Amino acid sequence: MPVPHPTEVTAEERGEQILAVFETAFGDLLAADPAAFRVKFRKMASSAFAFYRGTACLFYRDLEREHTEQDGRASEPDASNGSDGSYESNGSLRRHPYLDERTSRVWIHGDLHAENFGTYMDSSGRLVFNVNDFDEAYIGFFTWDLKRLAASLALIGYTKALSDEEISSLVRICANAYRERIHALAAGAKDDDVPPFTLDTADGPLLDALRDARSLTRFSLLDSMTEIRDFERRFTSGGGSIELDAATRYKVLAAFDGYLETLPESSLTRPDSYRVKDVVGRRGVGIGSAGLPSYNILLEGNSDALENDVVIYMKQAQTPAVSRHIDDPTARDYFQHEGHRTVISQRALQDHADPWLGWTELDGIGQLVAEVSPYAVDLDWSDIDDLEEIAAVVADLGRATATMHSAADDESGHSLVPFSTERAIDAAIAADEDGFAELLVDFAHRYGARARSDHQIFVDLFRNGRIPGLAGDGIR
Repeated sequence: MPVPHPTEVTAEERGEQILAVFETAFGDLLAADPAAFRVKFRKMASSAFAFYRGTACLFYRDLEREHTEQDGRASEPDASNGSDGSYESNGSLRRHPYLDERTSRVWIHGDLHAENFGTYMDSSGRLVFNVNDFDEAYIGFFTWDLKRLAASLALIGYTKALSDEEISSLVRICANAYRERIHALAAGAKDDDVPPFTLDTADGPLLDALRDARSLTRFSLLDSMTEIRDFERRFTSGGGSIELDAATRYKVLAAFDGYLETLPESSLTRPDSYRVKDVVGRRGVGIGSAGLPSYNILLEGNSDALENDVVIYMKQAQTPAVSRHIDDPTARDYFQHEGHRTVISQRALQDHADPWLGWTELDGIGQLVAEVSPYAVDLDWSDIDDLEEIAAVVADLGRATATMHSAADDESGHSLVPFSTERAIDAAIAADEDGFAELLVDFAHRYGARARSDHQIFVDLFRNGRIPGLAGDGIR
């Protein structure tokens, strides 16, 4: 398959492009904690999908380049109407299908791949299966979320040895389910018509994930992270925990006080909102959290019983990859810092979000704060191999994505997107119904092939010591 832009490059040239993007996205964190990035990159080296998960920065660089090249091939803007030509009524659909002044600036997830779905317990105590992990959320083109999801489906299909025709069918199923749900919501469908995925409404692997989440307990989580010492619960040492010195602990507790001011009023009425029992440091080593300093905070539960204690985390929020490629001063000025952006975005995109979700600052840097949930179970693709079952799952992912996009608009309580996103997206797709799914099918194959090729280039860069900051200090 060809790459998603017409400019052909050699593997060496593409490697230089990858390294340049990594320097922009990871440079400071990698310099501060190269060991964490060595772990991150080894995980990314394990498969093309793992590489894709860790390189939203590269994905959006490529999409911006594709848009720029499309603009370069289009006619000059019409200066007579004072427009820059980006979203002319005719030129928009010719150059950037389905994008106009509204659909180009909706709240998007920013890292919507097929593994960023799972369970959570909402603020009403209901277990829900939905999109998760909103660290990359921002304002942008709704099609970029769908393209990222579609390419991830192509990568998963490839690992399961599905044919190109079968992969095309899956992407169409996802696209059509998204389109049907958006249209229903734009027409005024209520929760009874398009219910969320819960224990009562979900089936297949989604229901399995919800049942797994229901079997989990707060006590099991606490037992894995804490111990009882002198009749009080404390974090256990080791296992990635870092004991804090007095000065750092003081700063974290001061940041915690600031966080309390950002919580919904309903959360502050709970006694466990106030009393901190213990604090430890953590350092992220996952694909998405490498090098990010973070802290776990143990809070008193809603009774004297030790099994009701709550663990929250505070972690440094990062610049979302998509924001480097979206020129939107209104969005940029709307957020106090990246912690504030992450929380506001998640509250907008996720109905009944975690009541512990809030933000604060530590050393002048924005922090995200949320509960370490006992009830979080990610969608597990390893045992989803039957083609009919895969098709049912991807249809549900399309519906969940549509519901997410429609949640964040003029009715979400935030002024950044002051219009009905479901109506705007519905109208844009209606302009070319037949082309919508095919746009995503074409992109899924093209970028899936690009990601597989990039993965091999990345592995060779990494194993040959060509990533700056990680070269020359391996096993001797």
